[in-house]
Amino acid sequence: MSTYRLKDLLAPRSLALVGASPRQGSVGGAILRNIRNAKFKGEFGLVNSHYAEIDGVATVGRLSQLPFVPELVVITTPAVAVAGLIEEAGKLGAAGAVIIPAGLGHGAGSLAEAAERAARKYGMRLIGPNCLGILMPSADLNASFSAHMPVAGHLALISQSGAIATGMVDWAAQRAVGFSGIVSIGDQLDVDIADLLDYFALDGRTRAILLYVEAIKDARKFMSAARAAARIKPV
Repeated sequence: MSTYRLKDLLAPRSLALVGASPRQGSVGGAILRNIRNAKFKGEFGLVNSHYAEIDGVATVGRLSQLPFVPELVVITTPAVAVAGLIEEAGKLGAAGAVIIPAGLGHGAGSLAEAAERAARKYGMRLIGPNCLGILMPSADLNASFSAHMPVAGHLALISQSGAIATGMVDWAAQRAVGFSGIVSIGDQLDVDIADLLDYFALDGRTRAILLYVEAIKDARKFMSAARAAARIKPV
């Protein structure tokens, strides 16, 4: 699917955080703080049936109860809820989701297969599962559990490791290095390295692309995307 709907996923005009929480130390709480601290300017809603509001932000029980259709849905719930949330988001018209939790499994009959099937049904794009999230400085978006938001710049980072991505953010902060975007891709259920190479190769804000690769799902697709991107900018 390559770059299909990736702009809506990486530079959304509206966003819903599912599993937002006021609990200290929770992933949903950390991502809520990071989104607010980054001052995301689009429509923003919280979904958690256990709370009426969190930190002064009204909270609804279901995605369908939001007063807008979110282009991006960030999911921090337990793995068992993910496929149903993607089904609901797809029905509403969401472009994609970032799936933070691990534990969806692999292969036939897994939670991951159910999530992928729901996404394909509605043409949604998925980043993750088992990922740090995304940081897009130009969109004022830190939908990750990395507390540091990098300054805007011209380097894109695509990382299979959340720890490496976090380390790069910390390193860059000490050296005033800016990023056009940081994407932690996790298990690459849908969006993979090659898709993001195609996206950042054509992104006007990006002058170079940095990769951290642990495993390649489709070597031919990856090499094709890497060669094409390297003709335009350093990879």
